[in-house]
This record gives sequence, structure tokens and C-alpha cells, in this order.
Amino acid sequence: MPASKSVKLNTGAEIPTFGLGTWKSGPNEVSKAVEIALQNGYRHIDTATAYGNEAEVGAGLKASGVPREEIFLVTKLDNGDHKNVPEALEYSLKTLDTPYIDLWLMHWPAPRKDGKADKSHNWIDTWKSMEAVFKAHPEKVKAIGVSNVSVDYLEPLLKEATVIPAVNQIELHPSCFQEELVNFCRSKGIVVTAYSPLGSDASPLLTNPVVEGIAKKYNVAPANILLSVQANRPGVTVLGKSVTPSRIIANNNIIDLTEEDIKELSEIEKTSPMRVCKPWWTGWGDLGFADLKGTSP
Repeated sequence: MPASKSVKLNTGAEIPTFGLGTWKSGPNEVSKAVEIALQNGYRHIDTATAYGNEAEVGAGLKASGVPREEIFLVTKLDNGDHKNVPEALEYSLKTLDTPYIDLWLMHWPAPRKDGKADKSHNWIDTWKSMEAVFKAHPEKVKAIGVSNVSVDYLEPLLKEATVIPAVNQIELHPSCFQEELVNFCRSKGIVVTAYSPLGSDASPLLTNPVVEGIAKKYNVAPANILLSVQANRPGVTVLGKSVTPSRIIANNNIIDLTEEDIKELSEIEKTSPMRVCKPWWTGWGDLGFADLKGTSP
């Protein structure tokens, strides 16, 4: 079961399977991380308006010397911008200093206003606004998708959508394998992008005996196995996050795993479930996600 190098979107475009994530990367670190990643083979860069680092990402793109057309750039609509979709796109384009975005995601299906859930606005209407911008300005946004969207939320969206999301970016790691959601997306032609594939900072997965055993088998670090398991799942791409040059380079070593390897890793969820990014903070309940014992705040 060889890991893929890229995955085809429902738009026909190819998204590189492995990318650099920039969530929680500190100020004055992101630009250099993006530059180093691109100079060492990465071609998929992920950011978001909510991360507050789009300007640094844009600077890193230019500093790398890699032509813009060779880079697959992803950013996200902020929760406070659900009623201002066209303006939010223009803000990201300007802040990133780029003529277009390869993939624009709705960060959460959870409109917020003044730091609280905005129950006056239906998030599916936000999607319709994103569809309208996508259709009107294909030169500015090449594909649209969602993030943090469960089956319970995807089903009503797909009943009304005129554009099927190209991607659903969700938390995926062996303690949160989400096979049902991945299979549902696959059945609808929606590519999945895995965030937090290592589990968290100082993740217990890095010292999990199953992960360590498979890492030893391939003579790589546990992090490489945690990144590789997602890249070996059909229709799944994965984001590795670091600002340390040596780790950025080391992470870009995706291993071809066996079906038995993947099965062993997927079963970690049964005994050690964990969710890093709980959706409850949004004020929109659990957004259709099942509770997981031992989750992080």
C-alpha cells in the first residue's frame, strides 16, 4: 500500500499529499519555516486567517524562490467572517500577497460574532456565499472546502450544495482515526486533510509501543510513522508542523506501510482515544463529533 505523492481533487487539480501546517507556529518563525520547507521539497502550505500568520506565510513563499504556480496554498475563512465572505477572501489575498488561493476552507461550521456563537446565521448559507465567490472569481480561488465537519454536518450540506467541497480538513491520528468520516468523505469525492497527525505537542503517541515498534521496523522516527499512516490512506493528505529546520526536513520522509501496519495503528483509537481540538469552544455543541475519553482541553 504505497503512500501517494498527490491526490486528485474533484476540481481536477492535484493536492500534494504531504504539506506544512502553520497552526501554533510562533511569530517571526513562520516565514523561515515556509521558506525552508519549500526549498526542501514541500509544495503544500497550509495557513488560516485565524492563525494570524498569513503575512508571514506570504513572505516565506516569496523568500523560497519557488514559483507560485508550483505551490499549493491553503487558507481558511475565519469564524467571525461568515457574513463577510467576499471581503474575507480579499483580506486573505492581500495579506498573503498572492493573486490566488489554491484551496479556501471554511475553518469551522460555526459562525461567531463578538467572540460568541452567532445563532442568527446558518453556516450552510456561508457555504453558499463561498460557492458564489468561487464561481464568480475562479482566478482568485481555485477550490473551496470545509474543515472540522462531521458526517452529521456534511449530510445536510450536501443536500443543498451546488459545489461539493473539494476537501474536509479534520483531526486525524491513531488515537482519533475517524474511519467512518474518512470513508464518508471518500464516497462523496471529498479529499480529507489530516491535521494534528502526531496527536499534540509532547503527544503520548510518540512513545506508544505500537508506533515505536513500527518506527523501529523502518528505522525512522515515530513522527514519520504518524505522518505516513495518513499518507497511506486513500484520499487522505496530511500536514506536518514544525519551525525547526532539521525537523521540517526529517518530517518529509513518508514511508510505504503495509496493511497490517495500518491496522495496528488504527486500533490505538480503541484503547487510547484522544481528541486534541475539541469543538465545544465554538458554542455550537459538539458539531456532530462523538465524545472521546481523555480528550485535551
